[in-house]
Amino acid sequence: MTERRTIEVGALARVEGEGALHLTVEGDRVVDLRLEIYEPPRFFEGFLRGRSARELPDLMARICGICPVAYQMSAVHAVESIYGVTLDPSIRALRRLFYCGEWIESHLLHMFFLAAPDYLGLDDGIAIARRHPVQVERALRLRKLGNRILSLLGGRPVNPVGACIGGFSRVPARTEMAALEADLVHAAGEAEACLRWIASLPVPSRPREVELVSVRHPSEYPMNEGRLVSTRGLDVAVADFDTAFVESQVPHSTALHCRRRTGGPYLVGPLARIALNAERLSPGAAAALEALRPRVPSFDPAASVLARGIEVLYACEEALRIARAYEPPAAPAAAWTPRAGVGHGATEAPRGVLYVRVETDAAGDVAAIRIVPPTSQNQAQIEDDLRQLAPGVLALSHDDARRTCESAIRDYDPCISCSTHFLTLEIERRTPVED
Repeated sequence: MTERRTIEVGALARVEGEGALHLTVEGDRVVDLRLEIYEPPRFFEGFLRGRSARELPDLMARICGICPVAYQMSAVHAVESIYGVTLDPSIRALRRLFYCGEWIESHLLHMFFLAAPDYLGLDDGIAIARRHPVQVERALRLRKLGNRILSLLGGRPVNPVGACIGGFSRVPARTEMAALEADLVHAAGEAEACLRWIASLPVPSRPREVELVSVRHPSEYPMNEGRLVSTRGLDVAVADFDTAFVESQVPHSTALHCRRRTGGPYLVGPLARIALNAERLSPGAAAALEALRPRVPSFDPAASVLARGIEVLYACEEALRIARAYEPPAAPAAAWTPRAGVGHGATEAPRGVLYVRVETDAAGDVAAIRIVPPTSQNQAQIEDDLRQLAPGVLALSHDDARRTCESAIRDYDPCISCSTHFLTLEIERRTPVED
Protein backbone atom coordinates (compact mmCIF):
# COMPACT_ATOMS: atom_id res chain seq x y z
CA MET A 1 0.00 0.00 0.00
CA THR A 2 1.38 3.42 -0.98
CA GLU A 3 1.85 5.73 1.97
CA ARG A 4 0.23 9.14 1.73
CA ARG A 5 1.41 11.85 4.06
CA THR A 6 0.54 15.51 4.48
CA ILE A 7 2.68 18.10 6.26
CA GLU A 8 1.05 21.40 7.16
CA VAL A 9 2.95 24.37 8.57
CA GLY A 10 0.28 26.97 9.26
CA ALA A 11 2.73 29.78 10.05
CA LEU A 12 6.39 29.63 9.11
CA ALA A 13 8.64 30.55 12.01
CA ARG A 14 11.83 32.62 11.93
CA VAL A 15 11.17 34.32 8.62
CA GLU A 16 10.15 37.92 8.01
CA GLY A 17 6.46 38.02 7.15
CA GLU A 18 3.57 35.58 7.04
CA GLY A 19 3.60 32.34 5.09
CA ALA A 20 2.60 28.69 5.30
CA LEU A 21 3.53 25.36 3.73
CA HIS A 22 1.21 22.62 2.48
CA LEU A 23 2.90 19.43 1.31
CA THR A 24 1.33 16.10 0.38
CA VAL A 25 3.49 13.13 -0.60
CA GLU A 26 2.17 9.85 -1.95
CA GLY A 27 4.90 7.22 -2.04
CA ASP A 28 7.82 9.03 -3.60
CA ARG A 29 5.59 11.40 -5.56
CA VAL A 30 4.66 14.92 -4.53
CA VAL A 31 0.96 15.32 -5.28
CA ASP A 32 0.51 18.80 -3.80
CA LEU A 33 3.00 21.46 -2.71
CA ARG A 34 2.18 25.07 -1.97
CA LEU A 35 4.42 27.64 -0.34
CA GLU A 36 1.51 29.85 0.58
CA ILE A 37 2.26 33.55 0.95
CA TYR A 38 -0.94 34.78 2.53
CA GLU A 39 0.27 38.11 3.91
CA PRO A 40 -1.99 40.87 2.56
CA PRO A 41 -0.73 42.79 -0.49
CA ARG A 42 1.23 45.95 0.23
CA PHE A 43 0.04 48.16 -2.70
CA PHE A 44 3.35 50.05 -2.97
CA GLU A 45 3.38 49.87 -6.76
CA GLY A 46 -0.09 51.45 -6.71
CA PHE A 47 0.25 54.28 -4.24
CA LEU A 48 3.69 55.37 -5.49
CA ARG A 49 2.11 56.36 -8.81
CA GLY A 50 1.59 60.10 -8.98
CA ARG A 51 4.16 60.84 -6.27
CA SER A 52 7.23 62.91 -7.02
CA ALA A 53 10.28 60.84 -7.87
CA ARG A 54 12.03 62.95 -5.25
CA GLU A 55 9.95 61.12 -2.62
CA LEU A 56 10.82 57.62 -3.83
CA PRO A 57 13.89 56.99 -1.62
CA ASP A 58 12.02 57.70 1.62
CA LEU A 59 8.86 55.88 0.57
CA MET A 60 10.69 52.83 -0.77
CA ALA A 61 12.56 52.50 2.53
CA ARG A 62 9.22 51.75 4.21
CA ILE A 63 8.86 48.49 2.31
CA CYS A 64 11.29 46.72 4.63
CA GLY A 65 12.89 47.48 7.98
CA ILE A 66 15.64 44.89 7.35
CA CYS A 67 16.76 45.85 3.83
CA PRO A 68 15.59 49.43 3.22
CA VAL A 69 18.88 50.45 1.57
CA ALA A 70 18.30 47.99 -1.28
CA TYR A 71 14.91 49.49 -2.09
CA GLN A 72 16.29 53.01 -1.91
CA MET A 73 19.32 52.27 -4.07
CA SER A 74 17.47 50.36 -6.80
CA ALA A 75 14.92 53.19 -7.03
CA VAL A 76 17.46 56.04 -7.12
CA HIS A 77 19.57 54.25 -9.73
CA ALA A 78 16.47 53.83 -11.89
CA VAL A 79 15.55 57.52 -11.59
CA GLU A 80 19.13 58.70 -12.06
CA SER A 81 19.34 56.72 -15.30
CA ILE A 82 16.38 58.78 -16.56
CA TYR A 83 17.75 62.12 -15.38
CA GLY A 84 21.31 61.48 -16.56
CA VAL A 85 22.82 62.04 -13.10
CA THR A 86 26.61 61.79 -12.78
CA LEU A 87 27.76 60.85 -9.29
CA ASP A 88 30.79 62.21 -7.47
CA PRO A 89 33.17 59.27 -6.77
CA SER A 90 32.89 59.99 -3.03
CA ILE A 91 29.10 59.68 -3.19
CA ARG A 92 29.44 56.41 -5.05
CA ALA A 93 31.78 55.10 -2.34
CA LEU A 94 29.37 56.23 0.40
CA ARG A 95 26.60 54.23 -1.25
CA ARG A 96 28.78 51.13 -1.02
CA LEU A 97 29.41 51.90 2.65
CA PHE A 98 25.65 52.28 3.15
CA TYR A 99 25.15 48.83 1.62
CA CYS A 100 27.90 47.36 3.82
CA GLY A 101 25.94 48.42 6.89
CA GLU A 102 22.81 46.71 5.61
CA TRP A 103 24.57 43.46 4.70
CA ILE A 104 26.21 43.28 8.13
CA GLU A 105 23.03 43.75 10.15
CA SER A 106 20.79 41.61 7.92
CA HIS A 107 23.17 38.68 7.44
CA LEU A 108 23.96 38.41 11.14
CA LEU A 109 20.28 38.47 12.04
CA HIS A 110 19.71 35.49 9.76
CA MET A 111 22.84 33.56 10.73
CA PHE A 112 22.45 33.72 14.50
CA PHE A 113 18.76 34.13 15.20
CA LEU A 114 16.91 32.59 12.25
CA ALA A 115 19.18 29.82 10.91
CA ALA A 116 21.41 28.71 13.81
CA PRO A 117 18.50 27.30 15.88
CA ASP A 118 17.87 24.82 13.02
CA TYR A 119 21.38 23.42 13.29
CA LEU A 120 21.21 23.02 17.06
CA GLY A 121 17.67 21.65 17.32
CA LEU A 122 16.44 24.76 19.15
CA ASP A 123 13.25 26.72 18.65
CA ASP A 124 14.41 30.33 18.69
CA GLY A 125 17.20 32.85 19.12
CA ILE A 126 16.54 33.20 22.84
CA ALA A 127 17.63 29.60 23.33
CA ILE A 128 20.78 30.32 21.30
CA ALA A 129 21.56 33.31 23.52
CA ARG A 130 21.19 31.23 26.68
CA ARG A 131 23.51 28.47 25.47
CA HIS A 132 26.02 30.52 23.49
CA PRO A 133 26.11 34.02 25.07
CA VAL A 134 29.65 34.88 23.94
CA GLN A 135 28.89 34.18 20.29
CA VAL A 136 25.56 36.02 20.39
CA GLU A 137 27.10 39.04 22.10
CA ARG A 138 29.76 39.18 19.37
CA ALA A 139 27.09 39.05 16.66
CA LEU A 140 25.10 41.80 18.39
CA ARG A 141 28.19 44.02 18.57
CA LEU A 142 28.71 43.64 14.84
CA ARG A 143 25.02 44.24 14.11
CA LYS A 144 25.24 47.42 16.18
CA LEU A 145 28.16 48.53 14.01
CA GLY A 146 26.14 47.83 10.87
CA ASN A 147 23.26 49.87 12.26
CA ARG A 148 25.69 52.66 13.11
CA ILE A 149 26.71 52.86 9.46
CA LEU A 150 23.04 53.06 8.46
CA SER A 151 22.47 55.85 10.99
CA LEU A 152 25.54 57.78 9.87
CA LEU A 153 24.34 57.93 6.26
CA GLY A 154 20.60 57.50 6.64
CA GLY A 155 19.82 59.31 9.88
CA ARG A 156 18.50 56.16 11.58
CA PRO A 157 18.98 52.39 11.23
CA VAL A 158 15.37 51.48 10.42
CA ASN A 159 13.67 53.05 7.39
CA PRO A 160 16.57 55.52 6.89
CA VAL A 161 15.86 58.88 5.29
CA GLY A 162 19.30 60.13 4.22
CA ALA A 163 19.47 58.80 0.65
CA CYS A 164 18.24 60.97 -2.20
CA ILE A 165 18.49 61.29 -5.96
CA GLY A 166 22.08 62.24 -6.70
CA GLY A 167 23.50 61.30 -3.30
CA PHE A 168 22.58 62.00 0.31
CA SER A 169 20.83 64.78 2.19
CA ARG A 170 24.05 65.16 4.21
CA VAL A 171 27.43 63.46 4.17
CA PRO A 172 29.67 62.61 7.13
CA ALA A 173 32.35 64.98 8.33
CA ARG A 174 35.92 63.69 8.36
CA THR A 175 35.77 63.41 12.14
CA GLU A 176 32.66 61.23 11.97
CA MET A 177 34.29 58.94 9.43
CA ALA A 178 37.46 58.77 11.50
CA ALA A 179 35.45 57.63 14.52
CA LEU A 180 33.76 54.95 12.41
CA GLU A 181 37.12 53.84 11.05
CA ALA A 182 38.41 53.31 14.59
CA ASP A 183 35.53 50.95 15.33
CA LEU A 184 35.89 49.12 12.01
CA VAL A 185 39.52 48.20 12.67
CA HIS A 186 38.51 45.22 14.81
CA ALA A 187 35.30 44.36 12.90
CA ALA A 188 36.92 41.91 10.47
CA GLY A 189 38.31 39.86 13.36
CA GLU A 190 34.87 39.73 14.94
CA ALA A 191 33.33 38.71 11.62
CA GLU A 192 35.90 35.91 11.21
CA ALA A 193 35.00 34.62 14.69
CA CYS A 194 31.28 34.69 13.81
CA LEU A 195 31.92 32.74 10.63
CA ARG A 196 34.08 30.16 12.42
CA TRP A 197 31.32 29.51 14.94
CA ILE A 198 28.62 29.14 12.30
CA ALA A 199 30.91 26.84 10.29
CA SER A 200 31.43 24.68 13.40
CA LEU A 201 27.70 23.89 13.52
CA PRO A 202 26.17 20.89 11.69
CA VAL A 203 25.00 22.91 8.69
CA PRO A 204 23.17 20.43 6.39
CA SER A 205 24.03 19.76 2.78
CA ARG A 206 21.24 19.88 0.20
CA PRO A 207 23.03 20.07 -3.18
CA ARG A 208 20.94 20.97 -6.21
CA GLU A 209 21.60 21.85 -9.82
CA VAL A 210 20.35 25.42 -9.60
CA GLU A 211 20.85 28.39 -11.93
CA LEU A 212 22.41 31.21 -9.92
CA VAL A 213 21.79 34.85 -10.88
CA SER A 214 23.48 38.01 -9.62
CA VAL A 215 24.68 41.45 -10.57
CA ARG A 216 28.27 41.51 -11.82
CA HIS A 217 30.48 44.61 -11.94
CA PRO A 218 33.65 44.77 -14.06
CA SER A 219 35.94 45.37 -11.07
CA GLU A 220 33.98 45.36 -7.80
CA TYR A 221 32.10 42.82 -5.72
CA PRO A 222 28.48 43.58 -6.69
CA MET A 223 26.35 45.98 -4.70
CA ASN A 224 24.97 48.92 -6.67
CA GLU A 225 25.98 48.54 -10.30
CA GLY A 226 26.63 45.98 -13.02
CA ARG A 227 25.02 43.58 -15.47
CA LEU A 228 22.77 40.61 -14.74
CA VAL A 229 24.65 37.34 -15.16
CA SER A 230 24.08 33.68 -14.35
CA THR A 231 25.93 30.39 -14.05
CA ARG A 232 24.22 29.25 -17.27
CA GLY A 233 25.48 32.00 -19.54
CA LEU A 234 23.06 34.88 -18.97
CA ASP A 235 24.70 38.27 -19.46
CA VAL A 236 22.33 41.20 -20.02
CA ALA A 237 21.99 44.84 -19.06
CA VAL A 238 19.68 45.66 -16.17
CA ALA A 239 17.32 47.38 -18.63
CA ASP A 240 16.83 43.98 -20.31
CA PHE A 241 15.44 42.32 -17.18
CA ASP A 242 12.17 41.50 -18.92
CA THR A 243 13.93 39.79 -21.81
CA ALA A 244 15.54 37.35 -19.38
CA PHE A 245 12.87 36.87 -16.70
CA VAL A 246 9.11 36.60 -16.49
CA GLU A 247 6.79 36.98 -13.49
CA SER A 248 3.59 35.01 -13.12
CA GLN A 249 0.79 34.83 -10.59
CA VAL A 250 0.00 31.61 -8.75
CA PRO A 251 -3.29 31.14 -6.91
CA HIS A 252 -1.77 30.33 -3.52
CA SER A 253 0.51 33.35 -3.15
CA THR A 254 0.31 37.13 -2.97
CA ALA A 255 3.95 37.07 -4.16
CA LEU A 256 4.55 36.60 -7.87
CA HIS A 257 6.75 33.75 -9.09
CA CYS A 258 9.71 34.66 -11.30
CA ARG A 259 11.38 32.34 -13.81
CA ARG A 260 13.92 32.53 -16.59
CA ARG A 261 12.22 32.93 -19.95
CA THR A 262 14.45 30.21 -21.39
CA GLY A 263 14.17 27.80 -18.48
CA GLY A 264 12.88 27.33 -14.99
CA PRO A 265 13.39 28.78 -11.52
CA TYR A 266 16.66 30.28 -10.32
CA LEU A 267 18.39 31.42 -7.13
CA VAL A 268 19.53 34.91 -6.16
CA GLY A 269 21.43 35.90 -3.01
CA PRO A 270 24.85 35.56 -1.36
CA LEU A 271 25.55 32.10 -2.76
CA ALA A 272 24.96 33.40 -6.29
CA ARG A 273 27.05 36.52 -5.69
CA ILE A 274 30.01 34.48 -4.46
CA ALA A 275 29.73 31.89 -7.25
CA LEU A 276 29.74 34.60 -9.92
CA ASN A 277 32.07 37.14 -8.30
CA ALA A 278 34.50 35.23 -6.05
CA GLU A 279 37.57 36.87 -7.60
CA ARG A 280 36.27 40.30 -6.49
CA LEU A 281 36.13 39.47 -2.77
CA SER A 282 38.39 41.32 -0.33
CA PRO A 283 41.53 39.47 0.84
CA GLY A 284 40.12 38.23 4.14
CA ALA A 285 36.83 37.16 2.60
CA ALA A 286 38.64 35.40 -0.26
CA ALA A 287 40.77 33.49 2.25
CA ALA A 288 37.67 32.50 4.21
CA LEU A 289 36.02 31.22 1.03
CA GLU A 290 39.10 29.19 0.16
CA ALA A 291 39.12 27.60 3.61
CA LEU A 292 35.43 26.73 3.31
CA ARG A 293 35.43 25.89 -0.39
CA PRO A 294 34.46 22.21 0.02
CA ARG A 295 31.41 23.32 2.03
CA VAL A 296 30.40 26.26 -0.17
CA PRO A 297 29.72 24.69 -3.56
CA SER A 298 27.89 26.70 -6.16
CA PHE A 299 24.77 24.55 -6.08
CA ASP A 300 23.76 24.01 -2.45
CA PRO A 301 21.17 26.43 -1.06
CA ALA A 302 21.91 25.17 2.48
CA ALA A 303 25.43 26.60 2.15
CA SER A 304 23.96 30.10 1.87
CA VAL A 305 24.44 30.64 5.60
CA LEU A 306 28.21 30.22 5.13
CA ALA A 307 28.12 32.55 2.14
CA ARG A 308 26.42 35.15 4.34
CA GLY A 309 29.22 34.85 6.87
CA ILE A 310 31.81 35.40 4.14
CA GLU A 311 29.91 38.48 2.98
CA VAL A 312 29.81 39.89 6.53
CA LEU A 313 33.60 39.66 6.55
CA TYR A 314 33.73 41.26 3.11
CA ALA A 315 31.43 44.10 4.20
CA CYS A 316 33.60 44.82 7.26
CA GLU A 317 36.78 44.95 5.15
CA GLU A 318 35.13 47.01 2.43
CA ALA A 319 33.67 49.47 4.95
CA LEU A 320 37.10 49.96 6.51
CA ARG A 321 38.66 50.55 3.08
CA ILE A 322 36.05 53.18 2.24
CA ALA A 323 36.35 54.90 5.62
CA ARG A 324 40.14 55.14 5.34
CA ALA A 325 39.99 56.62 1.83
CA TYR A 326 37.12 59.02 2.53
CA GLU A 327 37.22 62.55 1.17
CA PRO A 328 34.00 64.57 1.60
CA PRO A 329 32.44 65.46 -1.78
CA ALA A 330 32.01 69.05 -2.84
CA ALA A 331 28.23 68.68 -2.42
CA PRO A 332 26.15 66.00 -0.69
CA ALA A 333 24.14 65.38 -3.87
CA ALA A 334 24.52 65.99 -7.59
CA ALA A 335 22.20 68.46 -9.30
CA TRP A 336 19.48 67.06 -11.54
CA THR A 337 16.53 68.15 -13.65
CA PRO A 338 13.37 66.05 -13.95
CA ARG A 339 12.38 64.66 -17.30
CA ALA A 340 10.08 62.05 -18.78
CA GLY A 341 11.49 58.60 -19.36
CA VAL A 342 11.88 55.02 -18.25
CA GLY A 343 14.71 53.90 -15.98
CA HIS A 344 15.91 50.61 -14.54
CA GLY A 345 17.85 49.76 -11.41
CA ALA A 346 19.08 46.46 -9.97
CA THR A 347 21.14 46.29 -6.80
CA GLU A 348 22.09 43.45 -4.49
CA ALA A 349 19.88 43.31 -1.41
CA PRO A 350 21.11 40.94 1.32
CA ARG A 351 18.76 38.32 -0.15
CA GLY A 352 19.71 38.94 -3.79
CA VAL A 353 18.91 40.99 -6.88
CA LEU A 354 16.26 43.66 -6.36
CA TYR A 355 14.99 45.09 -9.65
CA VAL A 356 13.02 48.33 -10.04
CA ARG A 357 11.58 49.88 -13.19
CA VAL A 358 10.41 53.50 -12.95
CA GLU A 359 8.57 55.63 -15.49
CA THR A 360 8.41 59.39 -14.89
CA ASP A 361 6.58 62.22 -16.62
CA ALA A 362 8.05 65.59 -17.60
CA ALA A 363 7.33 67.02 -14.15
CA GLY A 364 9.26 64.24 -12.47
CA ASP A 365 6.23 62.42 -11.07
CA VAL A 366 6.06 58.63 -11.06
CA ALA A 367 3.81 57.43 -13.88
CA ALA A 368 4.47 53.74 -13.18
CA ILE A 369 6.75 51.63 -11.03
CA ARG A 370 7.50 47.93 -10.84
CA ILE A 371 9.34 46.25 -7.96
CA VAL A 372 10.74 42.71 -8.18
CA PRO A 373 12.17 41.71 -4.77
CA PRO A 374 14.60 38.82 -4.31
CA THR A 375 12.16 36.70 -2.28
CA SER A 376 9.62 36.62 -5.10
CA GLN A 377 12.43 35.64 -7.50
CA ASN A 378 13.47 32.81 -5.18
CA GLN A 379 9.98 31.52 -4.42
CA ALA A 380 9.68 29.18 -7.40
CA GLN A 381 13.13 27.75 -6.62
CA ILE A 382 12.16 27.21 -2.98
CA GLU A 383 9.11 25.21 -4.08
CA ASP A 384 11.29 23.22 -6.48
CA ASP A 385 13.74 22.44 -3.65
CA LEU A 386 10.88 21.23 -1.48
CA ARG A 387 9.62 18.92 -4.25
CA GLN A 388 13.03 17.28 -4.40
CA LEU A 389 13.29 17.09 -0.61
CA ALA A 390 9.76 15.86 0.07
CA PRO A 391 10.04 12.09 -0.64
CA GLY A 392 12.91 11.84 1.85
CA VAL A 393 10.88 13.20 4.76
CA LEU A 394 8.65 10.11 4.83
CA ALA A 395 11.21 8.32 6.97
CA LEU A 396 11.16 11.12 9.57
CA SER A 397 8.78 11.81 12.41
CA HIS A 398 6.15 14.43 11.68
CA ASP A 399 7.96 17.04 13.80
CA ASP A 400 11.34 16.32 12.21
CA ALA A 401 9.79 16.41 8.74
CA ARG A 402 8.25 19.79 9.50
CA ARG A 403 11.56 21.12 10.84
CA THR A 404 13.45 19.87 7.78
CA CYS A 405 11.05 21.54 5.38
CA GLU A 406 11.08 24.80 7.34
CA SER A 407 14.87 24.77 7.43
CA ALA A 408 15.01 24.33 3.65
CA ILE A 409 12.80 27.41 3.26
CA ARG A 410 14.96 29.38 5.68
CA ASP A 411 18.04 28.59 3.55
CA TYR A 412 16.84 31.49 1.39
CA ASP A 413 16.19 33.88 4.33
CA PRO A 414 12.84 34.79 2.74
CA CYS A 415 11.44 38.24 3.44
CA ILE A 416 7.79 37.58 2.75
CA SER A 417 6.58 41.08 3.55
CA CYS A 418 8.83 42.45 0.79
CA SER A 419 7.51 40.04 -1.79
CA THR A 420 3.76 40.56 -1.57
CA HIS A 421 2.07 42.20 -4.54
CA PHE A 422 -1.53 42.95 -5.43
CA LEU A 423 -3.13 40.04 -7.25
CA THR A 424 -4.75 40.38 -10.65
CA LEU A 425 -8.47 40.86 -10.19
CA GLU A 426 -10.80 39.48 -12.86
CA ILE A 427 -14.49 40.33 -12.78
CA GLU A 428 -16.86 38.43 -14.99
CA ARG A 429 -20.04 40.38 -15.73
CA ARG A 430 -23.03 38.54 -17.08
CA THR A 431 -26.02 40.22 -18.71
CA PRO A 432 -29.14 39.18 -16.83
CA VAL A 433 -31.62 37.18 -18.86
CA GLU A 434 -34.88 39.05 -19.39
CA ASP A 435 -38.11 37.27 -18.62
